[in-house]
Amino acid sequence: MNWITINSTEEVERIYKSSEYAIIYKHSPRCMTSLMAYRQLKSDVNSVPDVDVPLYIVDVVNNRTESMSIANTFKIQHESPQLLVVKNGECVFDASHEDISLHDTLGYFQ
Repeated sequence: MNWITINSTEEVERIYKSSEYAIIYKHSPRCMTSLMAYRQLKSDVNSVPDVDVPLYIVDVVNNRTESMSIANTFKIQHESPQLLVVKNGECVFDASHEDISLHDTLGYFQ
């Protein structure tokens, strides 16, 4: 799994229109909880190399427009840190703060 940075609302729209699964991580570089969740996700990604699902990351501070677009597009309340699993324009799973774990999402991809 490779991290793909979201830098435009067009990228959010492309994810929304996709029929494939995607994972979106909303990250705040100013938040200690977000930094801990990010470290955990990086570790999780290294432990599941056989999962072939796009993993997107958006910086909620520097890319606020894109972050809010994700919340509005997938009809979820904005939180940070936050992990979403999306498919066919719907958020099928989301977790925030200490509940973020890639392992909790693996059932969607098997």
